[in-house]
Amino acid sequence: MEETTRKSRIAIVDDDPVVRQSLQDLLYENGFDPVAHDGSAAFFAKEQDCPADMALIDLKLAGESGLTLAMRIREQRDMPIVMLTGVGDEVDKIVGLETGADDYLMKPFNPRELVARIRAVLRRYGAQIQRPAPATGPDVLQFGDKSLDLTRKELRDAEGDEIALTNAEYRLLEYFLRHPGEIIPRPQLLAELGSDLSQYVDRTIDVLILRLRRKIEPVPSKPAHLQTRRGQGYIFVQAPGASG
Repeated sequence: MEETTRKSRIAIVDDDPVVRQSLQDLLYENGFDPVAHDGSAAFFAKEQDCPADMALIDLKLAGESGLTLAMRIREQRDMPIVMLTGVGDEVDKIVGLETGADDYLMKPFNPRELVARIRAVLRRYGAQIQRPAPATGPDVLQFGDKSLDLTRKELRDAEGDEIALTNAEYRLLEYFLRHPGEIIPRPQLLAELGSDLSQYVDRTIDVLILRLRRKIEPVPSKPAHLQTRRGQGYIFVQAPGASG
C-alpha cells in the first residue's frame, strides 16, 4: 500500500556533532525527516522557512540552555517538545517538564524507546505519522494481534503502533518466536542472548520475562503467550491458550 502521509519533520537541537549525527541517522532510518541544529539560533533561522513538527532538544546546550529554548518555542507556537539530557538531576527533569516539554529522556537512552516516545507524543498532538505498510512474509513473525518485524527490528500492535523494546527484550522475543511450542531452559536462553549477558544469572532471565510480559500480554499475571513450565523453563505459545 502506498503511503501518502508526509514524514514528520523533527528538529534536533544538540551542540554535540556526534550526538546530532547519530540522532539524525536514527530518526531517518525510522521514517522521520530529521533536521539537525547546533543551537537555538540555527533552529529559529530554519523554522522560518521549514517549520518542524517536533523539537528534540538537549537540556544542557552551550549558550542558551535547552530549557530557555523550550520556553521560547512555547511562546511562539504549540509544538511538541522532547528533552534529552545526560544529567541525572530530578530537579532538572521537573523544571524541564514544567517549562513546556512533553516528554523527557535520559542519556544514554535506548534508541527504540526514543523512537516510540516521539511517535507517542506526535500522536497526542494529532499528527499523522507516516507508518510503513503492514509487513508480511518470512521476515515478520505474528502472534496474537502483534507482529515482530525482523528487518526493522520492531514490535507492532494491531493498530501498527510500535511497542518499544530494549535490545535484550527484542532478542529474547525473537528467539521465542523462532522456537514456538518448545520448552526452553534458562541456561539455553542465556547462551542464545549472547556474550553481553554472560555475566547474568538465571534470575535475570526471569526479570526479562516479566518485563516482556508487560509489553505483549493482555494480562501479564496470566500470560497467554510466554508461559512458565515449572522446573523446566519457558515456552512460547503463538495462539492464545491456557496460562502457565
